[in-house]
Amino acid sequence: MHRPEPPPGGRVLIATALVAVATLVPAGGPATADPGTDGRQRAYARAATEYGVPESVLLGVSYLESRWNTNAGTPSTAAGYGPMHLTDARHVRNQPRSGHYGPAEDPRGDSARPALDAHRPVADPAPDAPALQTMDAAARLTGADPAALRTDPTSNIRGGAALLTAYQKALGGPVGAGSDPAAWFGAVARYSGAETTDAAAAFANEVYATIKAGAERTTDDGHRLRLPARAVEPARSWLGRVGLRAPKPRPDGLECPTTISCEWIPAPYEQYGPTVGDYGNHDLSDRPGRQKIEYIVIHDTEGSYATTLDLVQDPTYVSWHYTLRSVDGHIAQHVKTKDVAWHAGNWYVNAKSIGLEHEGFAAQGTWYTEAMYRNSAKLVRYLATSLGIPLDRQHIIGHDNVPGITPAAVAGMHWDPGPYWDWSHYFDLLRAPFWGTGWTKGGAVTIDPDFATHRPAFVGCDAPGDPCPSRGSSSVVLRTEPRTDAPLLNDLGLRPDGTPNTMHVSDHGSRVSAGQTYAVAERRGDWTAIWYLGQQGWFHNPATKPTAKWSIGLVAAPKAGRTSIPVYGRAYPEEAAYPEGVPYQTITPLQYTLPAGQRYVVGGLPGSEYYRATTVDGSSPGDWTVIRGETRYVQIQFGHRIMFVNMADVTLLPSPLGAP
Repeated sequence: MHRPEPPPGGRVLIATALVAVATLVPAGGPATADPGTDGRQRAYARAATEYGVPESVLLGVSYLESRWNTNAGTPSTAAGYGPMHLTDARHVRNQPRSGHYGPAEDPRGDSARPALDAHRPVADPAPDAPALQTMDAAARLTGADPAALRTDPTSNIRGGAALLTAYQKALGGPVGAGSDPAAWFGAVARYSGAETTDAAAAFANEVYATIKAGAERTTDDGHRLRLPARAVEPARSWLGRVGLRAPKPRPDGLECPTTISCEWIPAPYEQYGPTVGDYGNHDLSDRPGRQKIEYIVIHDTEGSYATTLDLVQDPTYVSWHYTLRSVDGHIAQHVKTKDVAWHAGNWYVNAKSIGLEHEGFAAQGTWYTEAMYRNSAKLVRYLATSLGIPLDRQHIIGHDNVPGITPAAVAGMHWDPGPYWDWSHYFDLLRAPFWGTGWTKGGAVTIDPDFATHRPAFVGCDAPGDPCPSRGSSSVVLRTEPRTDAPLLNDLGLRPDGTPNTMHVSDHGSRVSAGQTYAVAERRGDWTAIWYLGQQGWFHNPATKPTAKWSIGLVAAPKAGRTSIPVYGRAYPEEAAYPEGVPYQTITPLQYTLPAGQRYVVGGLPGSEYYRATTVDGSSPGDWTVIRGETRYVQIQFGHRIMFVNMADVTLLPSPLGAP
């Protein structure tokens, strides 16, 4: 898990600055082979014939599990391997972990209350659920060694085909490569590993939607595969033979789309200590009526789904709104969106956000399943549409994009979901792909490397200093000069001694991420420089293989005559706005400054707000109210994290005026 209403016309101003003729670059990279002759495509065809499963079903299941990727033989966050996601939880050594938060971060991020110690040393052994150990059956059915099933794509595809056919035979369904794909709905549903009929059906429905629409892409190891579109109406009656338990009835007010599986597992709101301040694990509110929700924060759990559910039901711990299971994308809601969960480490962001926890481990070199990506995107689109949250990277943010509230808090802020979360694919699923203007003089760039082929050499995924697996990444590394051997930038909040940041997987102090937009500072050949944390950071951006899209946007620059201006981690009101009896929350600048001559892309124009909530019953003066001031702020993409500057300190202008 590793954190305001703009003035009238504010969003119109931003939108106007962003309007341009744009061209979408297709995802998946260039084709390296014709699908009809590709050896990987033939591997699917041979496995389908060998085990008697329709090739469209085999390809459709594999696409929903992994998008046909191999992920270099590394496990998914659900211990799944290869393009067919054969699970082997016993092989994945789950070491004792620190749980969601370590001692360095207060997940509430509210300086009005004592810091919340949410440190939980958690032993998180591999669960023994059958869905997490399908490797054994695949090995038995194919005679292949588990090591080959984990690392050899052809063996893995055979294992997945054998499992599907075994499930189909157990249901008494027709078998054969030429059998009707519609009659395989039950086997596909069982392959999901879901525990309930609604979750299994949601997975199977997505597989058949993929078969109907067709798909074509280049895999992460360079194979061009194709699933031709085929009009198949699945026979959903087969689901009844699978023997899964029925879901609990959906309670009134469950905030999930009806097309995905979702249940209510409430986080407790109760007093556990002798004072009214000893309560957990969230705060009541009445959003969006009381306060507009501006952000959706993407986290990973750093633990198994089962362990995560145990934690969120502990009143002395912390909370988030939703948890998503990796193996099938099933969702549990814990806190109503009207209420404030303690998840992001920044009370300003907590009070204005919804937190989603995705089962996974940011540092382990693991990958997130397609089933979880898709259900997460459906949930986020549903929430964003109903609450009026823009589908962009200024409002759909990672935990790693949330700023610290004070200088002392910056170093302890978390960095999940990490560099292996595929933001570009996620926004494609949100139906809000990253666009560019195609105009090199626009003055801004939107980061968007090709995820499959962009593979920074991170270290420390498994042990300090050890190279991480070669994996696709959304993250682009910044350097002090336009050359590959130049030092990285320095993030003063992480390294106050001024030394460069590093390539450690968790060290994002000299790193940008897909979808984030920055003002261009300079260009030299294949290198582009952007303004970042008060510095100029260079990244390799050749025209033949760009890592960013040319863009435009509204930018903020210090007003004339100012040598630099302060930067903040929260947009709090001035002291005069606080009613009598409510302590003033100091507007504390962070350790960064925005120097004259630099520009940063604007993500919003929030007013100043502070939601007061310090007691379980609202008895403290000013509790359960939003304090608003006259001060207005500008949200900017300042470094890897969003930050805020006082509107009185800056001039806003279209980025083309500052184009190099």
